[in-house]
Amino acid sequence: MTNEQLPPGLESVRATTRRHFFGQAGLGLGAIALSSLLNGESTAATEPAWKIPAKAKSIIYLHMAGSPSQVDLFEHKPDLQRLHNTECPQEYLEGKRFAFIKGVPKMLGAQFPYKQYGEAGQWVSDLLPNLTTILDDICVIRSVHTDQFNHAPAQLFMHTGNSLLGYPAMGSWVTYGLGSENENLPGFVVLSSGGKTPSAGKSLWGSGFLPTVYQGVQCRTDGGDPILFLSDPPGMSRAARRKTLDALADLNQFQHQRVGDPETMTRIAQYELAFRMQLSVPEVMDIGRETKETLEMYGAQPGYVSEAESAADPRVLYKGDDPTFANNCLLARRLVESGVRFVQLYDWGWDHHGSSPGESIDETLPIKCRQIDRAVTALITDLKQRGLLDETLVIWGGEFGRTPMMQNNKNTELVKGFIGRDHHPYAFTMWMAGGGIKPGVFGSTDDIGYYIAENPVSVRDLQSTILHQIGIDPHRFSFPYQGLNQRLIGPTEEGRVVHEILA
Repeated sequence: MTNEQLPPGLESVRATTRRHFFGQAGLGLGAIALSSLLNGESTAATEPAWKIPAKAKSIIYLHMAGSPSQVDLFEHKPDLQRLHNTECPQEYLEGKRFAFIKGVPKMLGAQFPYKQYGEAGQWVSDLLPNLTTILDDICVIRSVHTDQFNHAPAQLFMHTGNSLLGYPAMGSWVTYGLGSENENLPGFVVLSSGGKTPSAGKSLWGSGFLPTVYQGVQCRTDGGDPILFLSDPPGMSRAARRKTLDALADLNQFQHQRVGDPETMTRIAQYELAFRMQLSVPEVMDIGRETKETLEMYGAQPGYVSEAESAADPRVLYKGDDPTFANNCLLARRLVESGVRFVQLYDWGWDHHGSSPGESIDETLPIKCRQIDRAVTALITDLKQRGLLDETLVIWGGEFGRTPMMQNNKNTELVKGFIGRDHHPYAFTMWMAGGGIKPGVFGSTDDIGYYIAENPVSVRDLQSTILHQIGIDPHRFSFPYQGLNQRLIGPTEEGRVVHEILA
């Protein structure tokens, strides 16, 4: 019997390998969610059990890839200053794993002065002068910890809930559960700056085992079309594009009826979304439509393309007044204002080991802080002025922290332009704002910022709290895949919602 003579059911069976069968065994719920996305309305008569009252409608996640030094930005430690340039006590070295530190390193005090700001009298480095003006609008969490100490696994763990490849990004989970508020824009958008993608690559915004319609859509900042291949080829009119898509939809529908692969429906949805985006994306991505006052507040420059964005080593080209990150912050506000559910900003260049030019605490960290300080402050201020901060959850941080001792694999003594810190998973600082988060300070570390002293917050806790605020029960929200009910927060009950920081 030829393939042309096969009944549809038999062809579906023949097209399904054992790996595909077990891999797609849980896609029934995904097909329901995808059908809802295609039809523009819910197919369920009642809300799913995992849906809870939401404090936030959208999320803007600002990830500083490489991990900022909390010791030089938020952790004022006089005792560490007194230990500066002395040998590290053995108690902080024995049984520990470091990425680069060898032997006995010297303690490294903060490289910049601290002052107190805000109603709570928070200590903040002089590197963040603008951020100090909005301290009373954000919650600084000083007690975050992780179990990963290398960049790629730590980034994957933070954003996908697993240190291995192949798991859905947080933005994919959120849009799978809640969809987008604007059918003409993707629900999950990614913007990057700093000249490179994070160490874990584009897997950080992949959809993993969820339908691929939920993967993040990366928008470009290098001067070309905002999204690759969005524009029609030369000579093709919009009417011709419509006819082409209609023909493709008929073919894909026919294929879906014969084989039943849910990814075929995903392909149709992606084609249709791309067609609608051709009109909506150029408008929402045009920050030139903003007022002069708004552009100045962010430090944004429409149409600016930094030479660092295409350099082999962008770090040596960093300039404090580079507006790329500022442009992305302004775009993030425009996107959530237009109904995008999850906007992810990655800014590369925060891996300050001090072992090569362009990656030092003393010289490069100030440049990176200048690039983000004004823009992040403007983002919070702008959202607040527009009445959007209460419904937008903003998150800032890296994948882990930096050590209170210097990195010594290249230099055992302090050398100007080559001062750095190693990776530190035991305690670091992140902050959150808006979306039902209570401003203030949460958690603390010991006298040198090495261990958490009170109120530890794990990566699982962060993920649980983020999902909770967007209206998703993190423990009940799952996707059946390979025989397990997969969750962003993993299979155990270790993740908890940090109710202490909720308004």
